[in-house]
Amino acid sequence: MPSKATRRAATGKPRLLSGGNPQIAKADGDAPVQAYIAAMPGWKRDLGRRLDALIERTVPGVRKAVKWNSPFYGVEGQGWFLNLHTFTNYVKVAFFRGTSLRPVPPGESRHEEVRYLDIHENDQLDEAQLATWIQQAAALPGWVP
Repeated sequence: MPSKATRRAATGKPRLLSGGNPQIAKADGDAPVQAYIAAMPGWKRDLGRRLDALIERTVPGVRKAVKWNSPFYGVEGQGWFLNLHTFTNYVKVAFFRGTSLRPVPPGESRHEEVRYLDIHENDQLDEAQLATWIQQAAALPGWVP
């Protein structure tokens, strides 16, 4: 019987890490981000699509990549302004310069400037507020690893 890794390779489906986070190889561009979103389990996939579309509408020409098994969004020459990460019960949106946003996103971080927005299955997504944060974040100097 073939191993799970062999079966995954044959089907093209990425492995889900703890919490259901898709394991996607590091790569730049839209394709790896779309692969990540397609591999998000259950309701999180639709949320990932909504978030990706909202970011694209809000920041035309947004730069995308998958790094450390998370989609990153940035502005060319400015660095990354946010990323997404899938957990068991929610999707975390991390704003790398979140303390500079108004109003400040609610989730605190151990990193001084980072703020989070955790989105659970039955949460009402305030797309207008999220678009405002995305627009503000994209205008700031981003995180450069």
